[in-house]
Amino acid sequence: MNQGDINSHIKLMLLEDDEAIAMGLKYSLEKEGYAVDHAHTVKEALDLYDSGDFDLCILDVNLPDGNGYEVCKHIKDKDDTPILFLTAYDDEVNVIMGLELGADDYICKPFRVKELMARIKTVLRRSGKASSIDGAKADHIELKDVRVYPNEAKVTKLTEGAEKDLELTAVEYRLLLTFINNRGNVLTRSRLLEDLWDVSGDFVNDNTLTVYIKRLRDKIESDPANPQIIRTVRGMGYILDKA
Repeated sequence: MNQGDINSHIKLMLLEDDEAIAMGLKYSLEKEGYAVDHAHTVKEALDLYDSGDFDLCILDVNLPDGNGYEVCKHIKDKDDTPILFLTAYDDEVNVIMGLELGADDYICKPFRVKELMARIKTVLRRSGKASSIDGAKADHIELKDVRVYPNEAKVTKLTEGAEKDLELTAVEYRLLLTFINNRGNVLTRSRLLEDLWDVSGDFVNDNTLTVYIKRLRDKIESDPANPQIIRTVRGMGYILDKA
């Protein structure tokens, strides 16, 4: 099951008047499997929201006929649909106002698309609109004798008939989720480096990636010298086989 299948039941409303930005965001969101309805103005957004059923709304602040705060207030007066604001970089006043109106999160322009996707998943998970994260529909994902519980950010290993918690660092856990999200696909080292960049607050270089993969294998593989969960594809990268 790919990420698009997981997200296909989640409907988003995007309010953004800049056509170029809106097209790029809509494309990226739909590529992730989300259903997206786009509004250019406050009026369009209000009409769209009242006629639809959305799991999350992404609202720009400055619009030709008003601002995103009006839409946020309208939404929160009706129900508790999660809201994520797009705001100008480091505009503290916008951030505070949005949060006081009930927004669930915000992201400052310019932003990386991957950061936006991560914020969306977090907001949906917190709100209960999505029962899973990073490709998991059930409460856990099985990787041979390893179980990953995304909702709890917990990883266990079956040892002598009992589940024992594995202590993964934030980067090791993110690395494992990256493989799960791309199950059945070969991931190059450059792709992994791109996904892991700055997760720990530091630049992750090629040598560091080798260390992280070794440490992760040491924890999840029964025989790290002969890995069966995260396999090396010589000359290409690594792969987590499909279930």
